[in-house]
Amino acid sequence: MSTTSEAENQAPKNPPRPSGRKLLRSTGTVGGVTLLSRILGLVRDVVFARLFGAAGVMDAFFVAFRIPNIFRRFFAEGSFSQAFVPVFAEYDEKGDREAVRELVDQTAGTLGIILFGITALGVIGAPVFIAVFAPGFIAGNGLQDASRYALAVDMLRWTFPYLLFISFAALAGGILNTYQRFTAAAFSPVLLNVVLIGFAAFLAPLYTRPGMALAVGVFTAGVVQLACMLPSLAQLRLVPRPRLGFGHPGVRKILRLMLPGLFGSSVAQISILLDTLIASLLATGSISWLYYSDRLMEFPLGVFGIALATVMLPNLSRQHANGAATDFGMTLDWAMRLVVLIVTPATLGLMLLAGPLLATLFYGGRFGAEDVAMASFSLVPYAAGLLGFTMVKVLAPGYFARQITSTPVRIGLIALGLNMVLNVVIVGPWVLMGWPGPHAGLAAATSLSAFINSGLLYRGLWRDGVIRPAPGWSRFLLRVGVAGGVLVVVLLQTVPPTSEWIEAEFWTRCLWLAAAVAGGACAYFGALFAVGFRMGDMRMQSRAPTL
Repeated sequence: MSTTSEAENQAPKNPPRPSGRKLLRSTGTVGGVTLLSRILGLVRDVVFARLFGAAGVMDAFFVAFRIPNIFRRFFAEGSFSQAFVPVFAEYDEKGDREAVRELVDQTAGTLGIILFGITALGVIGAPVFIAVFAPGFIAGNGLQDASRYALAVDMLRWTFPYLLFISFAALAGGILNTYQRFTAAAFSPVLLNVVLIGFAAFLAPLYTRPGMALAVGVFTAGVVQLACMLPSLAQLRLVPRPRLGFGHPGVRKILRLMLPGLFGSSVAQISILLDTLIASLLATGSISWLYYSDRLMEFPLGVFGIALATVMLPNLSRQHANGAATDFGMTLDWAMRLVVLIVTPATLGLMLLAGPLLATLFYGGRFGAEDVAMASFSLVPYAAGLLGFTMVKVLAPGYFARQITSTPVRIGLIALGLNMVLNVVIVGPWVLMGWPGPHAGLAAATSLSAFINSGLLYRGLWRDGVIRPAPGWSRFLLRVGVAGGVLVVVLLQTVPPTSEWIEAEFWTRCLWLAAAVAGGACAYFGALFAVGFRMGDMRMQSRAPTL
């Protein structure tokens, strides 16, 4: 084009190398919006727990929602985004504006036809999907199991089309994130939670089967989430005009990168589905207990880990396209230190406050004291794996930004295989011994596989010379360890047992929880300050940080 468009002015090529402060600010922006989404997500789950409890209705809904969500990880935030963003960034760095628009249009058309076929298959084959992913719904005995199966099938026919809408929203988000416009994509999940809260609280009583309102709400939320992305795309003049593009070189490259990444970028989600399959064979409520504990673990993971990974991928992709290998490695090392700094207190807090958190947020209505105890069993091992889950989110972009998918796929499959073995090794004896809460073994296996996954990802980056530990890591880890120890002592000495939380009034529990979180945070960061750590030490630099 002979003239410079407004969109080109708004999205300059070859931006300067991002500093640690700039990346931290962008992460804070995404994390702040994500925090709002997660808070609303907790409100949503509180509404679910109070209105529907942890019984068969919620078991059916969680299965019906998780099935399209696993495909969502493939075609939305997961494999597709990690293949699309590096290629799109490369086109934006090296091509003209018309080439960028053509890539967007033909990617949208190709993705659309694939997703339409998968969605149609999911709607038609809903009975088969439920039978495969929740065999306990049909293997059990009695009217309750038959009812769960029929309800889950009907729900899935409404929830599966969510995949189509959210995948197009992810395409839009990938475009916007590449231009450092993170807010719209980060805000999209807020709308999902608002819609589901509205359907559960106000429309469910109007349904003969109230649980169906949740499934219809998922469908509606997908439409709303996609619609909210269009104004931001219009500002960039990049609203897709879908056209088939299987022959387009950029689309072929995206598909080539995407296909092997289907498992590599979604191991955690596949593990959760395997947990769901096994949990369906356990006591009624096991799926719901795992869900509620997983949601609390996902809170810090989403607010911080996913926000950091969202910011890193486009920046790493541009660094790779510009041949800035040193900056690439420095960015990864900085991100790992930030993960250790933030995730350590989150992990310890979740483990020590598992019962109080669940009692404060979910206890009441149809969610009883036994549900609090059972969900606590699985929250502790889930929380223990938080560092592993977050490191996977941070290290995987180190491969995808370089357009390498085979290595994380191989590592992901190894971790997935080990997770399956661990499920049997841990849960089998647990059930045979008659111990309570065998679903906690599923959470423990998932967390162990996350550590294996992240460890192998790091080893591959180190072996390839992509990342080298910056000087000062040992002193940094020592100081974080001391601060974490202070946090543990403070919480153990000040937090009442879970039984007292259940007996207390709701607002009393809220005050206790706020005091515990604030006190723990002050203890952790105060101890860090006392041993000499300063936030200025988190500057991204190639020389030894001042620790």
